[in-house]
Amino acid sequence: MSEVQFPAGLTAKAPHENAPDFFKAKIVIHVKDLGNWLREKNKAGEEWVSLDVKESKGGKWYASVDEWKPDPNRQAPQDSAGSDRNNTDPAPDDGDFDPDSDIPF
Repeated sequence: MSEVQFPAGLTAKAPHENAPDFFKAKIVIHVKDLGNWLREKNKAGEEWVSLDVKESKGGKWYASVDEWKPDPNRQAPQDSAGSDRNNTDPAPDDGDFDPDSDIPF
């Protein structure tokens, strides 16, 4: 397992205790720092960066980089309809999101 990598300029926090149930996390971004960090990722050939929001043993929330990469030598299994069950695109556009009806307020 590689060393945990934290995104520069991005902080994850637990929602405020009085926040509605549909609040899952608070993400705070320092634009310049995160922008520089993402530019470095891009220079290194990264097209996507996946982050996991976790809770430490001490109860503090944080974001870390998900380092998982698909094995290029392994073919993804397909379901009975022939579609790829292990889509490796971290942000697939399913076309179903409607901000006017899917946001809970």
